[in-house]
Amino acid sequence: MDLLSDILESIRLRKLKAVIYPKITVSKNSWGIEVPQDNSSQFWRLLNGTCYLRINGETAIKMKEGEIFFIPHGASHQISGNPKNKCVPAAQYGKALRNGTPLFKGSDEETVLMGGHFEIDPSFKHPFINSLPKLMHITTMQSELCFWLNNVAVFMNDEISEEKAGTRVILARLADIIFVLIVRAYINQENIEQGFLMALKDERISSSLKSMHEFPEKEWTIEELATRAGMSRSLYCKEFKRSVGETPMSYLTNWRIIKSKEFLSATKENISEVAAKVGYQSEAAFNRLFKTKVGVTPAIYRRNSLV
Repeated sequence: MDLLSDILESIRLRKLKAVIYPKITVSKNSWGIEVPQDNSSQFWRLLNGTCYLRINGETAIKMKEGEIFFIPHGASHQISGNPKNKCVPAAQYGKALRNGTPLFKGSDEETVLMGGHFEIDPSFKHPFINSLPKLMHITTMQSELCFWLNNVAVFMNDEISEEKAGTRVILARLADIIFVLIVRAYINQENIEQGFLMALKDERISSSLKSMHEFPEKEWTIEELATRAGMSRSLYCKEFKRSVGETPMSYLTNWRIIKSKEFLSATKENISEVAAKVGYQSEAAFNRLFKTKVGVTPAIYRRNSLV
């Protein structure tokens, strides 16, 4: 099982919306845009020219052509041709663009940026989301990743340049691919020493996570999971908590709730069948746990998800 795909597919179920911005073309140095704190995850890719990004309160970082900045938690930031430039609010820049009077146009060499954002439903709770850093700077990629990212970027650029039939749908799907490629590239690039991303790279911990994901209905014990990881019980519990941020049994419970929400939204199975598919033979016990974790009963959740 591909653990990352399993998690991303759960996010994708009506929880991830992607938006691609109109291509930003500005004079090489005399520009600056300020993006406010937001619940969305922004990404920027420099296609041509010069670009710096600064998260508020931190040092500006220069981006090279082809590189990507990804701000997973929507931190406020400035993106500019020079860190000393005065920045205008992103809303002001966007309004001028829509009115046909784009800002920062001049006769000097142009800077071209591609950008967009991902909106993840805040009700989706998973350590993967929480473990993403404030800023992910994708600087180097394996040749395969670079090949796919470049091709996706070219396709996106073509769609942005001239709207055609189905452009918005195509851009949204391509943005999903960009999201996965960014995460994959970051995992391969960085020496990650803690958090859920480390768990994805740790074969021992990831093997036990895969077991939980593949068989959420199984009555797992710590001993069985530790055996899957090839570790002693005590070491497994310690390493799992260090990387994932919660105990194995807590993670299993939360994952079961995530899967049950999927089943309730996407199938017509009755609640007792959903409960059994995620490891609960007692519908009453499942109802109590679901309401504790989600705030409403499974029946109400299903009804609301269909609205």
